[in-house]
Formats: sequence, structure tokens, C-alpha cells
Amino acid sequence: MNAPSRTPASSKLITGATGDWEVIVGLEIHAQVTSEAKLFSGASTGFGAPPNSHVSLVDAAMPGMLPTLNRECVRQAIRSGLAIEAEINLTSTFDRKNYFYPDLPQGYQISQYKSPIVGEGVVKVDMGDGETIAVGVERIHLEQDAGKSIHDLDPRSSFVDLNRSGVALMEIVSKPDLRSSEEAKAYVTKLRTILRYIGACDGDMDKGNLRADVNVSVRKPGQPFGTRCEIKNVNSIRFIGQAIEIEARRQIEILEDGGVIDQETRLFDPNKGETRSMRSKEEAHDYRYFPDPDLLPLTVEQAEVDELRAALPELPDAKKARFIADYGVTPYDAMVLTLERESADFFEAVAKAGDPKLAANWTINELFGRLNKEGLAIEASPVSADQLGGLIGLISENVISGKIAKDLFEILWTEGGDPRELVESRGLRQVTDTGAIEKVCDEVIAANPDKVEQAKAKPTLIGWFVGQVMKASGGKANPQAVNEILKRKLGI
Repeated sequence: MNAPSRTPASSKLITGATGDWEVIVGLEIHAQVTSEAKLFSGASTGFGAPPNSHVSLVDAAMPGMLPTLNRECVRQAIRSGLAIEAEINLTSTFDRKNYFYPDLPQGYQISQYKSPIVGEGVVKVDMGDGETIAVGVERIHLEQDAGKSIHDLDPRSSFVDLNRSGVALMEIVSKPDLRSSEEAKAYVTKLRTILRYIGACDGDMDKGNLRADVNVSVRKPGQPFGTRCEIKNVNSIRFIGQAIEIEARRQIEILEDGGVIDQETRLFDPNKGETRSMRSKEEAHDYRYFPDPDLLPLTVEQAEVDELRAALPELPDAKKARFIADYGVTPYDAMVLTLERESADFFEAVAKAGDPKLAANWTINELFGRLNKEGLAIEASPVSADQLGGLIGLISENVISGKIAKDLFEILWTEGGDPRELVESRGLRQVTDTGAIEKVCDEVIAANPDKVEQAKAKPTLIGWFVGQVMKASGGKANPQAVNEILKRKLGI
């Protein structure tokens, strides 16, 4: 198989002892489908329940139990395909993928092999430096998750929790279109954002609801693909990047020493900063796929696909373009604001105050910055969109200065209240009386005759005078008026 016709940027090449190498990456994302019940049973998918409390007779593979397909999981897979402009296959089939694990009671996994529900699509990824890459998606198929083996509760025994057994997963298989760890991280971030926008997966990697198998190979630029190794179950975007870098360099060292790469499955150990061999890589024939005799082919009507397409929300790329066009924000700010649907909705509510650019600045720098510092999600923000919009309205009306606005934001964060009422009750209104401002300016100038002479020779020193006046006025003087008065009085 030949690589896509894409010239590698020198910054993405890895320098080895014998020259530059190109890394080739493909990802298999396992996304837990948002559904209250499992793929083939009515058992709950709730997280954090006591071990083996969400297990039906189907999940435990009791004799004679037959699977019943969850229609909602099918609809979520179709919606995911539509969101990446993929082909929806109106007929698909379920197969048995045979392998043994203690936490797989059936001895096989019900999956889709030759006929998945979603065919080829594409994810467009903004790299943040003006470059946009198109990452091909080969397929999205539905399958059931396995249970969980627990090895650290007893030195002599392992335990099995089947709560996850049978939970619906979408496996989203990319083409080998990624050329660096940064591209891979950006791709996962974008795909996660899309899935969260449409509600098909919550993307919670801490709970294992989104995880990746990472396929890595290296080659000299322009050469055919090398032998790939698969790194299983990487559960954070940061670890995905680290695993790619470490595995690529491991392969380069082997090849430059005259060795060969064995196709195998490996595990990433973030504590040791290494990948280690797990088992030789299985091929499709090793799993002995065959059609599941208990499940008929899945047939979907085109009318239902059209209905799901029409009901999709505004997707991240469309929302980003609208924010740039309608609100005049920068492409970078639009990207940050649309990373989460809830954040975008919050910003739009704030922007109703009438100054979208100011709303974007305060939402990103003050609000998001404080939320990140406190480890809070946007839904848990102590400052509501109405409150932040009210604060921005006061700035736009020249009722308060930027410095007072930051003090007001702190009050809103810790105490709450109505911004306008707080300004009045606490005497925070900006001083716009030019006579009062002139008096403060005169006092500062009179107290610093040496600085006055320096400012006449070096006009940029006016900034020092502005700072002194603002300090003397408790931040309440109108900064624009201060600048104009000082320029006049200092003759600069």
C-alpha cells in the first residue's frame, strides 16, 4: 500500500544517525457509545457501579441467551458517520471475532468486519499554524466491549468485573494519513470534539470511554511504508503523543543498526517512557471471523439516515466559520471557543452584551483561564454568561475600566450578584469627570519633575504617568481621558 501523496514538512521529520525519517501513524479510536443500555442487552452502562452489578444473562454468556440489537447505538453510529461526511451503508452485518480472555465470557466478540455500518469519511484538522490536514477515516463499526480483569487485589488471584462486558463501542479506524505526534493529538482532539458535539460519546478518557490503538511505522521520505507496530489502549491524548515519539525512535534505532521491525502489539508505559512487546500482531485470519448466526443483517432505511442528518447540530467547523464571519473573532479565538459545544454556547450568550471581540477576550482569557486554574468545567462556572455579559456591557458603556472590571469579576466569582448593582453599591463606577482627573494628573506631575523632563525626551514614558494616575485614582479614572490629559500637560 502506498502512502498518500503528501510532501513531509522538514519540521515533522525525525533526525537519525543516517538522516531524516518520516513517521507514519494510523489510529483506531474506541469510543463508547452514549446509550443507557448495552449493545445487545438491557443492562445499564452506568459508570462506577459495584463490580458485576450491571450484568445481564446475555452479558455473562449464559447458555441459550440471544443478543437483541440496541437501535439507539445504531443511530449514534450513523450520526457519527454523517458528522464526518462518511458513506452510510444501508446494509451491514455482525460477525464473531474469536479469541480468549478471562473477561470475555462468550469466547468471542460480536463486531463488524467486512460490512461495517459506516464507510469512508474524512476529518479536517486545524493544526493551529495555518495548516489544515485532511485525515481519512476508513470505517466506523460497532462492537461490544469486553469486561475488566483486575490483578492487584490479591497476590494469588485475578478478578473479573463484567460491568463493561457488552457495552457498545464504535471503532473509528483512520487511514495512515498522520505524519507526526502533533497531528495525531490534534486529530484525536478534533474527533473527540465532534463526537461530543453530536452526543454520540462523552469522550471521557479518564473513564476509558475514549481510547486508542496507535499504529506506528517509519520510513525514509518517499519510500514505501515500513512494518508497523500497534500500541494498545492508550488512554490520554498526551500519552498518544508520547507513545508515537518513543516508538518511532525505537524503530529508527533498530533499522539504523541493521535490524528489522517485527510486526507486533506493544504496550506503552508512561512511567518508564517506553513501549514493550505484548504479543505478535494478529491478522484477521487469526480471529476466524464468521457471520454471527444469532443476528440478521442490519438494514437501515435511507429515510432514517436523512432524518438523522437533518437533526444534527451545528458542527465545530461550521460554528467556527460562523463565529469568524458574524462576530469578527480571530481564527484562533474561534477555534478555542468551539472546542466544546458548551463553551461555544456560553460565548454566544456573553456576546449578546454587544461587543463580541471583548466577549471573546474575557471568555477565553479571564473565564477559561480561571476555570482551568480551578479545575472546573464550563457547566460549573461560578460566573454565569449573563453575569459576564453584564460586566462586558459596563466596560463598553465606559461605566467601569478594565482594572475595575477584573476586580468586579473576582467579586462575581467569589460572591455572585448583579454586576450593575455591585458597581453602584460598592462605588466602582469609573471617574469620567475631566476636572477630577486633571487634578490627579497635576498632583502626579508636580511630584515627579525629573520624570517630566525624561518624558519630553522619551514620550513612551507617558505609560509610567498613566500607571501612577490610575493607581492614585484606585483604578477608577477613565484610561482614555488620562492619556489625553497627560499628553496635553506634558506636551508630548
